[in-house]
Amino acid sequence: MQLRFLTILALLLMLALPAYALDLHDARNAGLIGETPEGYVEAIRKGEEVIALVNEINDKREQEYIRISKENGQPVAVVGKIAAEKIINNLEPGNYYQGPDGEWKKR
Repeated sequence: MQLRFLTILALLLMLALPAYALDLHDARNAGLIGETPEGYVEAIRKGEEVIALVNEINDKREQEYIRISKENGQPVAVVGKIAAEKIINNLEPGNYYQGPDGEWKKR
């Protein structure tokens, strides 16, 4: 009985690990998220884990943009657009970004 329980628990943990392993790099490479011209990420394929990751990344980016904005006297939106340009230019081939027309494009 206890061995069966431990086996089932181990299987459940193995199935759950990929959910916790999702990061920015993996999500980009899987085509789950893309970069926007405003310097934030957006979910291309929506799912609970993807949306949680998007929110986490965007919150951290916003905090950093605000910090940079205060240091340089630039609006947060300007900082985000400058960051977006750099991020998009450095994307790996196959990663998605949103063009000025709002359409998703592959690098």
